[in-house]
Amino acid sequence: MSETASNYDYALLARAVKAWGIELGFQAVGIADIDLTAAEGRLAEWLAAGFHGEMDYMARYGLKRARPAELRPGTLRVISARMNYQPQAAEGWSVIGSPDKAYVARYATGRDYHKVMRARLRRLARRIEREIGVFGHRVYTDSAPVMEVELAAKTGLGWRGKHTLLLSRDAGSYFFLGEIYTDLPLPADAPVADHCGSCSKCLAICPTGAIVAPYRVDARRCISYLTIELKGAIPPELRALVGNRVYGCDDCQLACPWNRYAEVSGEPDFRVRHGLDDAELVGLFAWSERQFRQRMAGSAIHRIGFERWSRNLAVGLGNAPTSTAVVGALRSRADDPSPLVREHVAWALQRHGS
Repeated sequence: MSETASNYDYALLARAVKAWGIELGFQAVGIADIDLTAAEGRLAEWLAAGFHGEMDYMARYGLKRARPAELRPGTLRVISARMNYQPQAAEGWSVIGSPDKAYVARYATGRDYHKVMRARLRRLARRIEREIGVFGHRVYTDSAPVMEVELAAKTGLGWRGKHTLLLSRDAGSYFFLGEIYTDLPLPADAPVADHCGSCSKCLAICPTGAIVAPYRVDARRCISYLTIELKGAIPPELRALVGNRVYGCDDCQLACPWNRYAEVSGEPDFRVRHGLDDAELVGLFAWSERQFRQRMAGSAIHRIGFERWSRNLAVGLGNAPTSTAVVGALRSRADDPSPLVREHVAWALQRHGS
């Protein structure tokens, strides 16, 4: 920390940081202390239950997630920022209810949020630096063992919903979170109350029963995990439940009453690309690997690769109504070079009696 920073009025700086964040395109900015003791026990139990599945990095980092000063030594506060992402897109339930179409989680229909959020947070850090000089900090956007929901909840940006996502009374849950870990002793904000009440719509709507209890998700059953994080075969007993969700799942958000207050994002990078909000399964399955790489460049979907994308689409086609087009699409890749894709295509063809 510079000498200028050490002599600064931190209450004044905190107000300025929030104002600068809004100017940079965030919808809300808050400041948290780093005491996550209350969350540490819950994290340990979740890991012990194996609910993280194949996400080995969760276990590898262990309780470091709940100890910000171990992740970045010297950290005293966390600046948490929220950015809305809901695009102007086809109505979610309408697409999910059309089994010949592919449902893509709305956060992934535009450009990769990691790049957008990281760049914006770095600009905020530079703005602080221009004001006070060099200070210790590091930016995170879903890129390290950070308990972003717990931290954001401590700042009052919202509360943890029963589906485990952050909820805001004026924005629902369709937003990204990012953090700046810093050594600046800024005054911390106060959390807000939980407003889920007796509502359990998110638990009831989950297609695979992944929300095993309020505030507790078994990732091994979560469609977002199955279609994004899981590298191997989707368990056969869960494939029919996945339906036409080919990348992520929004059901718990679509069912949440608080999302009636969610606003469409004005961020150009989050606009729908390549018709991914309302695309036909058959059309997407016809893409070559080259087309996938070209069209998904700069998208969060790109990171799962063509093989897993094809696996997911094969499951969607297996759950689609039987038609000449669907069966023909599957047969066209029955001898796919990938054993993973072949397995899911064979399962899908069997579903259609072929």
